[in-house]
Amino acid sequence: MVPATSSVTLKTAFSHTAIEPFFTGGSASVSEDQTLLATTYGEDVIITDLSTGQRKHKIKGDTEQVTAVAISPDSKYVVICSRSLQMRIFQLPECKLVRSIKAHDGPVIVMHIDGSSTLVATGGADGVVKVWDLAGGFNTHTFRGHTGVISAVRIFGQRGGTRWQVASGSDDSKVRIWDLVQRKCVATLEDGHVSVVRGLDFNSDGSLLISGGRDKVVNVWDLKNYDLKKTILVFESLETTGFLSPGTLTGKITDQLIFTGGEKGLVKLWSIESGQEVTPERPIVQTSEEVGVSDIIYYPSWNDLIAVLSDQTLVEHTLTSTDLPIVRRLAGNNGEVIDIAYVGPVDSEGIPKYLALATNSPEIRVISPATQSSVVLAAHKDIVICIDASIDGLWLACAGKDNTATIWRWTDSGVEDADGNKHDGFQLHATFKGHLGSIGGVALARLVAQSGYPRFLITGSQDLTVKKWGVPKSADEPVEVAKPVFTKKAHEKDINAVDITPNDEFFATASQDRTVKIWSAEEGETVGILRGHKRGVWSVKFSVYDKLVVTGSGDKTVKVWNIRDYTCVKTFEGHTNSVLKALFISSGAQIASAGGDGLVKIWDVKTGECNATLDNHEDKVWSLAHRPDDKVFASGGGDSVITFWEDITAEELARQEEADAELVEKEQELSNYVFRKEWKNAILLALSLDHPLRLLNVLRAIIAENADNSSITGLREVDAVLSSLESGQLQQLLRRIRDWNTNARTSNVAQRVLNVLLQSYPPEKFLEVEDIKRTLDALVPYSERHYTRASELLEESYVVDYALRQMDEVLMTKIDEI
Repeated sequence: MVPATSSVTLKTAFSHTAIEPFFTGGSASVSEDQTLLATTYGEDVIITDLSTGQRKHKIKGDTEQVTAVAISPDSKYVVICSRSLQMRIFQLPECKLVRSIKAHDGPVIVMHIDGSSTLVATGGADGVVKVWDLAGGFNTHTFRGHTGVISAVRIFGQRGGTRWQVASGSDDSKVRIWDLVQRKCVATLEDGHVSVVRGLDFNSDGSLLISGGRDKVVNVWDLKNYDLKKTILVFESLETTGFLSPGTLTGKITDQLIFTGGEKGLVKLWSIESGQEVTPERPIVQTSEEVGVSDIIYYPSWNDLIAVLSDQTLVEHTLTSTDLPIVRRLAGNNGEVIDIAYVGPVDSEGIPKYLALATNSPEIRVISPATQSSVVLAAHKDIVICIDASIDGLWLACAGKDNTATIWRWTDSGVEDADGNKHDGFQLHATFKGHLGSIGGVALARLVAQSGYPRFLITGSQDLTVKKWGVPKSADEPVEVAKPVFTKKAHEKDINAVDITPNDEFFATASQDRTVKIWSAEEGETVGILRGHKRGVWSVKFSVYDKLVVTGSGDKTVKVWNIRDYTCVKTFEGHTNSVLKALFISSGAQIASAGGDGLVKIWDVKTGECNATLDNHEDKVWSLAHRPDDKVFASGGGDSVITFWEDITAEELARQEEADAELVEKEQELSNYVFRKEWKNAILLALSLDHPLRLLNVLRAIIAENADNSSITGLREVDAVLSSLESGQLQQLLRRIRDWNTNARTSNVAQRVLNVLLQSYPPEKFLEVEDIKRTLDALVPYSERHYTRASELLEESYVVDYALRQMDEVLMTKIDEI
């Protein structure tokens, strides 16, 4: 059985937007107006619109790893330093390179641009601190004195002020103060640290300096006499520290708070007056790897701060209270996207607000496609392989290599996440343990019971078994379920995917043993086996509209099966690598498939034709997710890119119809011009329509019907038109001349028009034409051939003239004799 498509418009055209990776760890910088974010991405730098998360520019690297990047507070420049020892200054927003210079004898480790966007200070592995004029790109100061790698640097100064200083810290545990006016070191602060200094900052009036390091202390220095004023024990190795604006969170200008970030992965606030932490105690994020704070970005004009974490995540905290609520979390790199699903409550248009990602890690990320803000769900101890969502999107099932499955429930009652913040979101409901191998497929019941809970859960594992689990009905705390409803030996090899019919009557399992089995969900007995694939089956999905199931296999094919008699009704071939995911779209009339070749293909179920091939991935496409409104589907791949494909078939058809109607009108208009012998308008319109034959016929008619000896083409009006073309029209006409010149029948027209052009335009005009060299290279040999042919004809004509004259003489002689 194949669905009828008469009432369904097949999707053939798609536009796409994407969530792309923009951060691979290292340096990050934000402009003061919070519009631009610059991050290191390997040897490149990505400029991102911070409000939307969309990539604006990609600045190509110099083949070496980027070591430091900074955006000027006024958003006019971005400075990039790499292991090539080059410092490159780019002008924003066009990302134009304005200066490239060798900065240090070793890689630049740290960099800071002052608040007025006039100076940039750099600290290198050579132990030297340098100050540069940002606009001019020249070195203004060079300071030597440290005996180790520069690990922190900070500029203090105000435009028009008389005091300009730079503070630098090194792995020699010393802090030095350099005076830019006196051009010398005015103080060495060497009794405060016993380890690398990683954070430095001046307060607003420059009377205090704080320094934080990996010796787990923050030192407060009085810059009037350069004495140590206070030492604050922070009980963690620090990577950054800084002052908040006076009065922030306290309302009193005299109260001064500082922030710190380090190995524990939390942003903390401390009072200088008391030396005590003012942020309440919060749980440390429990993830598969230790996550620390590598930097904190803050400007005095802000009411929030951005923490850069070692797991390539940026977390925005608001400074409305001392517990620092998280308002946004941006994942700089989602890693390999293994599976995706639309989840969460729907908006006013019935579209789910979030997308759940399994990203080759033990954590599940729930991301907002609109803002790219994400939340991390942590419960698994090993990589999550597969996820599934209920029809309403309020339940999320996950399973992975830790042999367990979890169910998460959406709640509006206030979920406390790993950062200690309460918000609506997914809360762990139950954990299912019992498999002896990695779980490769998980599926939630499609029908929701009256109680609001899914009726059951199906899991398939590398232990070759499939299990049905009951979902606990009440759980104030997460419940561990150890006893399944049934366990069945399912396949001879690993189970890769599981799916359930829309009415919960059957479920399917796909395996590496090249078969798909259909099971009764109630009894757990096999009711049918789908055989036909030549390699392992990676994907299985039921149709919501027909009794069909689609499978994707390592044999590079997609197959559609009738589950009434378990026969294959269609086979789609086109992928050049394994088909890793396949699902129905367009109300069951089409199939979307994703492959290891990095392509997504759209197939017509009825005809078996490929309607579209979509390409926006550079690695395997592991996952597909269909949005409930049937207008968009998402794909995720090994390149960490999530692409949203939006159907624009209707818009494309309307545009094409409009273009066709306009073309018909213009062709009729061209015919009218030719009929009325309005050659000027006819030539220009034929050029705009890009109709080579029509243009050739127009020029032929002009040459044949006009014989003005003062005109090259036979008509002065036409010569004038050809001598006043724009660069684009000239390029187009030269290409037509090139083509006509290859044929002796049309070379006359080509040579006449070319003659007009060569006499009408200076050489500089031809140099503006794109690819002019190749065009001329094609014109010259054929023109020489035509010239040779014409010369030979002329020579032959002399022979004819001679023969005719001889004949005349013979004839006259005969007449005289008579």
